[in-house]
Amino acid sequence: MLNFMLRRLLSAIPTLFILIALAFMLIRAAPGGPFDSEKQLPVEIEANLRTAYHLDEPLYQQFGRYLANLARGDFGPSFQYRDFSVTELIRSGFPVSLRLGGLAMLLALIVGISAGAYAALRQNSAADYSVMTVMMVGISIPNFVVAPLLILLFAVGLRWLPAGGLGDGEARHLLLPVIALAMPQIAYIARLMRGSMIEVLRSPFIRTARAQGLSMPRIIVQHALKPALLPVISYLGPATAAVITGSVVIEQIFGIPGLGRFFVQGALNRDYTLVMGVVVFYGSLIIVFNFFVDLVYGWLDPRVRL
Repeated sequence: MLNFMLRRLLSAIPTLFILIALAFMLIRAAPGGPFDSEKQLPVEIEANLRTAYHLDEPLYQQFGRYLANLARGDFGPSFQYRDFSVTELIRSGFPVSLRLGGLAMLLALIVGISAGAYAALRQNSAADYSVMTVMMVGISIPNFVVAPLLILLFAVGLRWLPAGGLGDGEARHLLLPVIALAMPQIAYIARLMRGSMIEVLRSPFIRTARAQGLSMPRIIVQHALKPALLPVISYLGPATAAVITGSVVIEQIFGIPGLGRFFVQGALNRDYTLVMGVVVFYGSLIIVFNFFVDLVYGWLDPRVRL
């Protein structure tokens, strides 16, 4: 198991380096700069700003300086939020995004696994077709379309829930964004769970358990659930990535002061260090999540460690 963990950790290093290099080059290839505004700065002031932030250096020197600072845990200063460093902005926005994404993933797992197992146990019935039709709709409609529809229905039309913001952190302020963020993942997890559960229920060891006279609930809980969850566990890494990146749009739509709003504003303002900091932070999180998913998968199915 230790060798399995070390191999996964070593493979994450070049992945993170490629991510940093690509993000660094792409953000600088975009038109405009961090000091462009409607009011043109005097040439001398702009030159002094570029010198202060080392933007007048060649790209390879900027990249080397950024890697050196990153190794010390320094994401650099923000070009637009002058009184804050990128690390401080991430520290203030990430707890909100983590709460939103964590609740969305929890809701997706509970509803998706339950719906998928329910459909599998009633394969080819009206209930199965109904559940899978709803799940296909959830996959087809992106969350940035679902979110305004939820606001129009429950906030503007029925006036049951607030349209945006966090308020005092009450659950009713998080309900709509969590649902909008979780809906696509509910659909994917339900379809994965249904297919996996159907395959497991047709396995020889399930037939043996039935022949021994075990009840169906006991067979599901003790024998079928664990192997049926393997595809869902392996999907948790990409699902977490989808929830994290999807929260950028959802936070902007609902006016939630999370890390996603900083990312959008940083991209609009060409705030190089802020965009880079959020990309590297999110990329590192995704790598960590995938690492833990690999460990859980290896624990559930020891064959993958080979």
